[in-house]
Amino acid sequence: MKEKAHDNYNPEGYVRPEDSAYSKSQNRVAATLFILLSLLVFLPILLVFIVSVSSQDSVTAAGYSFFPRELSLDAYRYIFRSGGYMARAFFNSVFITICGTSLGLFLMCPLAYAISREEFHFRKPLLIFLMIPMIFSGGLVASYMVNTQILHLKNDYFALILPGLCSTWYIMILRNYFKSSVPEALIESAKLDGGRHIQIFRLIVLPIAKPVVMTVAVFQMFAYWNSWYPSLLYLDSNHTELYPLQYVLVNMEKSIEAITKNAQYLSGMTGYTPPSVTIRMAMVVVVILPVMILFPFFRRFLKTGMTVGAVKE
Repeated sequence: MKEKAHDNYNPEGYVRPEDSAYSKSQNRVAATLFILLSLLVFLPILLVFIVSVSSQDSVTAAGYSFFPRELSLDAYRYIFRSGGYMARAFFNSVFITICGTSLGLFLMCPLAYAISREEFHFRKPLLIFLMIPMIFSGGLVASYMVNTQILHLKNDYFALILPGLCSTWYIMILRNYFKSSVPEALIESAKLDGGRHIQIFRLIVLPIAKPVVMTVAVFQMFAYWNSWYPSLLYLDSNHTELYPLQYVLVNMEKSIEAITKNAQYLSGMTGYTPPSVTIRMAMVVVVILPVMILFPFFRRFLKTGMTVGAVKE
């Protein structure tokens, strides 16, 4: 019995060889699973890129394929045929995205911090005021009338930025994080040292809340970058210099569809028919490529923000 008990004895920190082998096998299975999941995510993106550089005849004959019969850059030549116009549209999208994200965080973060504090007397009325439009929306007609007739948002950058500047959902995410993850002891200590709420928010709360702030910033940025419907509502055809990239691509796709549908009536006329399928894929690449390039930088900021302001007990 003593020898058997001695065999089962495992002091803390000691790893049996069989346990180590089992752990390695688990790691291999997990690594294989994540590699397969990564391939499932990456392969559609790769297919879109390959189709975008394929010829229209190759796609028509063989369909979507990782190994096209013929490569061609006609889709990208068609998109960037008017280089200055596309460059202006790209600048508009970048400008709207940066301004909308920055101003949105500048407004939502202090508001979320204010309603997260118990000592703020108007916390409950403000919460109700924020929740009402989240549950009961006035609809598209009401928002359009308010923005155009009352706020006079029409044919300028403000018309594309201000309607989506603040989101109640993002404010509630920030508020819950400020309320649950920011140690109350730090705020009380700062108050005892004579710190005001503006200083506490800027020097203590924001560094601790960096993960959620960056997460909201990424969501807000993607929303502005992919937005094209406000341009349809608030921009006239005489203000094409304000069109963002997504709206230009949507108009281009509509033009291609019109040309393709009317091609049967123009059989006796010589004209250029754009490669509609490959152009759509090229549009997807043009839209998602900046996001794919910038995402690793945001991932680094999110990872760093997880440890900023951590409290050790």
